Amino acid sequence: MKKNQVLIGALLCLTASISWGAMFPVAERALRYIDPIYFSFLRYLAVSIILGILLLIKEGKKSFCLEGKGKNLLFFGTMAFTVYNFLIFSGQDLLGHNGVIVASIMESLMPMISIMIMWVFKNARPMKYTIASMLLALIGAILVITNGNLSFLFLLKDSIIPILFILIGVIGWVIYTIGGNQFSGWSTLRYSTLTCILGTSVSGIITFFATVLGLSVPTAEVIQSIYGEMIFMIIFPGAIALLSWNLGIKLLTPINGILFINVVPITTLVIVFIQGGSLSSFELLGTFLVIYALIQNNYYQRKNLPSQVEELNPRKVKRIA
Repeated sequence: MKKNQVLIGALLCLTASISWGAMFPVAERALRYIDPIYFSFLRYLAVSIILGILLLIKEGKKSFCLEGKGKNLLFFGTMAFTVYNFLIFSGQDLLGHNGVIVASIMESLMPMISIMIMWVFKNARPMKYTIASMLLALIGAILVITNGNLSFLFLLKDSIIPILFILIGVIGWVIYTIGGNQFSGWSTLRYSTLTCILGTSVSGIITFFATVLGLSVPTAEVIQSIYGEMIFMIIFPGAIALLSWNLGIKLLTPINGILFINVVPITTLVIVFIQGGSLSSFELLGTFLVIYALIQNNYYQRKNLPSQVEELNPRKVKRIA
């Protein structure tokens, strides 16, 4: 891994995380008018079309061939574009205004979940500095969101079902992120597009049966009322964030890249502040801890690159006396 590769990967993951941080406040307004199921499905239906056109132009028809990996693509696509999207927005909707904050802080659990999955199932023990950075960033994110107020814990107790929805959704996205390693020979655009198309197809089937069972189809007036929010959600947290995230993870590895997800709640807080809120000392301290943790992890990662290369390519030069 080259040093400029680390920097590019960090910027890509940061771009995606900032986009997702802005996603929850925007989604809050849209969910006042549209069901989270249709909201999620229509959003990624549009993203699938955009990515499909880009893939066709850049790599041609042959890039849509699954190459015997259809089951894995379907599984990872379902985790990201069905499980994550349906459940995280359903949980946010059920929690009301508090859902914006809760959903964003639950994203901060992704590094812990990813490390546990990689450690248990792939025996990939993370570096000590990565674990330390992850814990520090998590503490910072919690300080930001809770503002040092433990009453947040009581909110978890009283809203266990929507919290579980969001948690399961977060786990789904972690699985999708880790799964990208199985397609290292593919372009980021190809993996993103095919998983998005397959996952959205599953979402479409679920949406169809939900409609048959009584879910209301959004009217043209409803779609028009959330037109601006939908355009934003499709372009930034949708297509741009998806491609940036998958490429960034490819460059950094899942363990290091997913640490940037802690920027999500910070971005959410900044947007809430812009909308008329204020920042307390706890929120400022938490923001500092998250930024410091990300910089620290990136610094040690770059610092240890020479030793990592030496371990992977041990060459001992024998001198003839």
